Amino acid sequence: MSTAPTFTPVHLLTGFLGSGKTTLLRSILQDEALKGAAVLINEFGEVGLDHHLIERIDETTVLLQSGCLCCTIRGELAEAMRDLLSKRERGLVPAFDRLVIESTGLADPFPILSTIRADPVVSHHFTVAGTWATIDAVNAPEGIDRRGEMRKQIASADRILLTKTDLVDRQTAEALAARLALLNPTAAIRDVRGDDWDVAWLLADTPVEAADPAPHEAHRHHRHGAEGHGHHAHHGHDPNRHGDSIVAFSIVPERAVDWTRFGIWLSMLLNRHGGSILRVKGILDLEGETRPVAVHGVQHLVHPPTHMAAWPSEDRRSRLVFIVDGLDPERIRRSFEGFVLGPSAKAAGRGNVEAA
Repeated sequence: MSTAPTFTPVHLLTGFLGSGKTTLLRSILQDEALKGAAVLINEFGEVGLDHHLIERIDETTVLLQSGCLCCTIRGELAEAMRDLLSKRERGLVPAFDRLVIESTGLADPFPILSTIRADPVVSHHFTVAGTWATIDAVNAPEGIDRRGEMRKQIASADRILLTKTDLVDRQTAEALAARLALLNPTAAIRDVRGDDWDVAWLLADTPVEAADPAPHEAHRHHRHGAEGHGHHAHHGHDPNRHGDSIVAFSIVPERAVDWTRFGIWLSMLLNRHGGSILRVKGILDLEGETRPVAVHGVQHLVHPPTHMAAWPSEDRRSRLVFIVDGLDPERIRRSFEGFVLGPSAKAAGRGNVEAA
């Protein structure tokens, strides 16, 4: 097995109760791409791994036939990750090259992501590489309306996997996919029963270009619903049933952004409204930089910015996508224009914000 990377990538698998996380995890652990991975799960019994076990290292750790290492979380997540790291450094377990964490069905992803960033030992060795959410086509239409945890799981996801689509008609599945695209325009969505996804797709770097709002016709459709009623509108769904206040919108300024001003503005925004900003993701055209910088945050947590190798398209404008709960997009727009772009840019009409 290859030497462990300086920062071990962490993938968070989330999804509401009964949404198919266990089935998905059991399937992907048999893939060749994950034979060098470690997995943190709640209980071995829930995942049904017994017939795959070949070696029990200790009471919390087993080695699977595929070569994948599997551990249970019996205390705090940070403690479990530090213990796993210690075992790797002492040669007690294989030198795993990535980590998959399966959260409980009722978990808000933010505390998990925050733990990885906040714990000094964990943050020195692990980095968040992506969040996956399983969404049950049978129960999600109602669950989105009633369960705040599910909405947060959807908003935080980089990859959304539709499950149980064989138990609903095609129109229902398509309507759910359209609704999910409105709730999280930056996530890639696939049906687990389809042929257009695999483990390599799950493990790939999350595409920043997904934050570009231009290709999403649904954004403009949603905009009218948000302005008229404060609800999401989408194919065949009664906006009065939606009931939640989640809105996705994008900011696309026409000129380069000053990094210092943007950083101060985003920090102040999240400090005051972080609990209501479910996600912010996008790329920035910075003054003095030729390459774009990717930014990504979940609630109060902002991941380190990443310098991309090149622009994903010919359009080199900054573009940010926000998913907010109970906040007025226009107030955020005016705040961005006034603080980041400055009075001169606003007066010149150079700040262009597109609400989705």
